[in-house]
Parts: sequence; structure tokens; C-alpha cells
Amino acid sequence: MNVIKAKDRQELEKKIPTMPWYVEKFINYKLPDLSPSSLLEYTRDYETFFSWLLAEGLSSAARIREVPLEDLEKLRMENIDNYRMFLAGRREHANTRTTISRKLSSLRSLFHYLSQIAEDENFYPLLKRNVMAKVEIKRTHKPKDTAAKLEGKLLQDLEIYEFIDYIRNRYPLEVDSNKQALYAYQQNRIRDLCIVSLILNSGLRVSEVVNLNVDDIDLKKKLAHVFRKGKNDDTFKTPVYFRQEAVDDLAQYLEIRGSRYKPPKKEKALFLAVPNGQTEGKRMTKRAIQEMVVKYAKRFGKPYLSVHKLRHSFATDYYIRNDLYKTQEQLGHASPETTQIYAHLTDRTMAEAIDRPKETESGRTRTGDSAFPNSNPDFDPSSKSYAGR
Repeated sequence: MNVIKAKDRQELEKKIPTMPWYVEKFINYKLPDLSPSSLLEYTRDYETFFSWLLAEGLSSAARIREVPLEDLEKLRMENIDNYRMFLAGRREHANTRTTISRKLSSLRSLFHYLSQIAEDENFYPLLKRNVMAKVEIKRTHKPKDTAAKLEGKLLQDLEIYEFIDYIRNRYPLEVDSNKQALYAYQQNRIRDLCIVSLILNSGLRVSEVVNLNVDDIDLKKKLAHVFRKGKNDDTFKTPVYFRQEAVDDLAQYLEIRGSRYKPPKKEKALFLAVPNGQTEGKRMTKRAIQEMVVKYAKRFGKPYLSVHKLRHSFATDYYIRNDLYKTQEQLGHASPETTQIYAHLTDRTMAEAIDRPKETESGRTRTGDSAFPNSNPDFDPSSKSYAGR
């Protein structure tokens, strides 16, 4: 079972009764096609919008669930422009252009459903006038723009191995005088290394890592079976390959998982943490993994590094050795357009590579056609250099 989806489904069930009846109708219409996580984001967007309506006096309702359809029909473009400015100017929850576009897109989906799909008992549209049909939502990010924002903020080439080595060997030296930090590190060192190594050698999303169970890992085939984002089928897990480098880290963690974290027999989660004041390990949360990566990244000298940027780091490295469609499949992107980010990120690398000699003196290619860079026999991970150079 997808743990994150289950949690979001519970929260969604709590949110729906606070929404107007027509929003609940829309959510039920979308339920077969969208995940609970996506629908929860819809309801949060609607909560923001309806709260703004009430605050601006654009509805006479006393609370959100009582906002009638007629109030939506009376909205003018001026109101929508004001709402857009409200989102842009919020102080407590700053909205980026991407977030604002998403919130407006959520509204447009609701208004489209009410005006074009849903009908009353006389077969007339529920919403007679759709102001959102006039709203143009500009695309806020293109692959090239995203690549530009990521440039210089990822681990490149040997930095991937340097970061893993830092966690393994150098971090404890830097926190040696902090007994609490050193104790926490010693308790979780093998687990933390395993998580970082797995992401940097597979490109898994943090949500996919959180949902992993012990029996999802096949060390012999180097496969992790995961619930892919965007797939609303909780009965099927997608097999995703990981590189050889992650095998040893996974094997070492699996050896100490039971003795170190003492999970109850019913706990199937792969990655565990022992909450304060408790003795049994429970599934790590998404936030815990994110905070763990940031902790090491700051000490490593890359404070902007996050779990998602570890995924981007793997993807860029993988793309150099493979084509667009293999990278798309490995990362679980719904569209190759998303994967084009890495084409832009690797432009400079590929430009430098075009004049590079194809073969070494021994006749082997430098990078090879393999997706696994350390399969090159000349590579020495401990020295971070090629022995043959």
C-alpha cells in the first residue's frame, strides 16, 4: 500500500465535508483518474480561493461549504485579477509563479467541469457563466528554464562519490565535539548512507523511497519495485533498476535493520527511524529524509542540495550515458518533454565531449555505453580517479 497516498486519502476525506457540494461532486468525478494526493492539492487550492471570496465580501455565505454556485457566476475578470494579485502578495505563504499558475489551473478545472460536464435535473449546466474560461494561464517553466535554475546546484561527475564518501568518513570528524550529533550519526550512519546511495544510483523520488518495503528490493537483479508518481493503481509497482554501487550499501543496511531499529513484526518498511521516547522503529517520513540530506549537504558545503537535487544529479549523469527515452523510463517521467531538462543541463558537457578521444590507449571508451559508470575497470571509487590515466 502506498503510505503517502493512504495518508493523503485520509486528509482528503476530512477536507471534502468542508467544501461546497459542487466541489465534492467534482472531486468524486476526478477520483478514478487522479491520485488522492493530487485531489488533496485541489481542495487546498479551493480552500484558499473560497476563503478569499468570503474575506472580500464576494459571497454572503457564512462559511466555505455554504458558498452557492450563483456567487461563482457573478465573478468578473477584475475579481480574478485581484485574486491573482492576492496570491502573489501573500506574506505568510509566498507563492511562486508556478504555484499561482497551478492554483488558477485548479480553479479552471472546477469551473470547466461545472459549466461543461455537470448537469442539473433538467440537463442544463450547473454553472451558467464561466469566468475562468477567459483566464489565460501562461506556461511558467520550460525545460531550458528549469535547467538554468539547476545549473551549478547539482552534484557533477566525481562529486557524487565525494558526497557519499563525505557521509561515510568525513562528517563524523566535523561533529566530533558534538556528542549528540555524533551519537545520532553513529546510530543512523549505515541507513543514511544507504538512502543517499540509492537515490544517487537510481534517481528515485523521495516519495518512492519512503514507500519502499523490504520485499520491494531485489539485490540480485538490482531492482526496486516502487509506486510511480501519477499512477493511480495501488496494485502495481514499477521495477526500477539501481546501479551496482547501491548494492553493498543496501546489503549492509538490511543486515542491521532489525537489530538496530527493532521494528515490530508487522512493520514492512525498508527505511526506519525510532521516534523519541519509543523503542520500536517505524517507517521514515518524507520530511525526515529531506532533513537528513540537508544536514549532510550543509556540512558538505552545498546548502542548496536537496533530495530532489540528488535525483537531478543522478539523472544528469545517467543522461550523458544514455538516450532521452531510457532516461525518461528510468525516472518515471510521463512526458519526454520533462526529461529534456537534462539535455539542456548536459549541453556544456556534451560540447566538451565532442572533441574528446573516443578510446583510451587500451582501446576502451572512457565512459562506455554502460549506465553504470563504475563498471569501468579503470575506475577506483576510493581514490575518485581512473587508474589508467
